[in-house]
Amino acid sequence: MKTGKVAVILSNPDQSKHLETARMTVAGLELDLVNLRSEKYADQTSRIPTIEFGTPEEDALRRDFTINSLFYNINTRAVEDFTGKGLEDLLEHRTIRTPLPAEDTFRDDPLRVLRAIRFGARFGFKLDSGLEAAAASKPTV
Repeated sequence: MKTGKVAVILSNPDQSKHLETARMTVAGLELDLVNLRSEKYADQTSRIPTIEFGTPEEDALRRDFTINSLFYNINTRAVEDFTGKGLEDLLEHRTIRTPLPAEDTFRDDPLRVLRAIRFGARFGFKLDSGLEAAAASKPTV
């Protein structure tokens, strides 16, 4: 197996890059490798979270959508679904859903509303009714 370049992208909080990321190309695929993490937002007006090392479950729950919260365990060669809905949403229902209440997810980062719409349109997924309601509601600050 041929391995290409390996690089480290340093953290740069001024550009909302709070983590160092390792990037490498393996068998023609570009891979970004980051630590598992948890995020906490200082208040409801900040899009910049405080980041700490976290567990796989904490990392999955901080993700924008259940389909983006799936992990592939290279040791067991199995997909791990810490939200309990990611595989079902991806394979059976083709649904965009947030791991936590959609209102909380969108309050943390309002751009996730646009990501949900873009993902749904691009991949032919429907939006979960709770996600739609949260996206249509007036934000509470």
